[in-house]
Amino acid sequence: MATYDLRGKKTLITGAGSGIGRATAIAAAGVGAELFLTDINGTGLAETVDLVGRAGGTVSHSLPFDVSDFEAVTAFADDIHAEFGSLDVVMNVAGISAWGTVENLEHRHWKSMVDVNLMGPIHIIEKFLPPMIDAGRGGHLVNVSSAAGLIPLPWHAAYSASKYGLRGVSEVLKYDLKRHGIGVSLVVPGGVKTGLVQTLQIAGVDRDDPRVQKLQHRFEKRAVEPSVVADAILAGIAKRKYLVYSSNDIRFGYWVARKFAPPYEFVLQKANDQFSKLLVPRRVEGSSKSTSSVRAPGPE
Repeated sequence: MATYDLRGKKTLITGAGSGIGRATAIAAAGVGAELFLTDINGTGLAETVDLVGRAGGTVSHSLPFDVSDFEAVTAFADDIHAEFGSLDVVMNVAGISAWGTVENLEHRHWKSMVDVNLMGPIHIIEKFLPPMIDAGRGGHLVNVSSAAGLIPLPWHAAYSASKYGLRGVSEVLKYDLKRHGIGVSLVVPGGVKTGLVQTLQIAGVDRDDPRVQKLQHRFEKRAVEPSVVADAILAGIAKRKYLVYSSNDIRFGYWVARKFAPPYEFVLQKANDQFSKLLVPRRVEGSSKSTSSVRAPGPE
């Protein structure tokens, strides 16, 4: 795929009310993207919209809601598509975090991680990618996972369940969407200086314990600013890169984890190409265009 330019592209960013999402919104506006923003925190989202506007950027639509609420995502998507048509770039940034050993984690921890970090992006993908495909202009999908979606970090079982899941979705879509000219980037930050550091839930741990505070301080020293991740995301989109790192320690750690793994990208792409031959044209409602879909099994 050729270099992708965000200038004038209709770009959705979730989690835009703070941290990586806000930094990415400001960076994308700086290169001329037309923004569509959301965050569960309405106050933070309004602040981001104001910051983008003062910097000369364009926010065409913004709305606070929870991405884990499928009905809210559906209403948001319907409103955007009715007024603005399909989008060009979709960035799933919104996320939450909780750590803990399995004997300390509660059901609510597991469920909230999957609901927000995995089902949230799936809801966005489900509602925004099919119209992007039908428009036939190509585009780009960004999913922000984590180092914990690459490497089995201690106490991260619930968090990694969501982030490894998002990585799996992203890797499949990397191949599935290629024939539509849609690139996919999986962002895998290490430590980032966001509000998650302060609000992080650690089940079974006293946050006031000096040892825990020391560990948190070490984490914060190694963490990068959200703007660093935002710049990496924009560079990844421009270069159509799949894996996007924000720090070399995670890049090295993942290289060590997979250095003996056999190359498989070629095989996966060939397999996907073969599966694509099973597709039959699908008529796009209200258009003379047709795209491809799988014929459902059953009687003719």
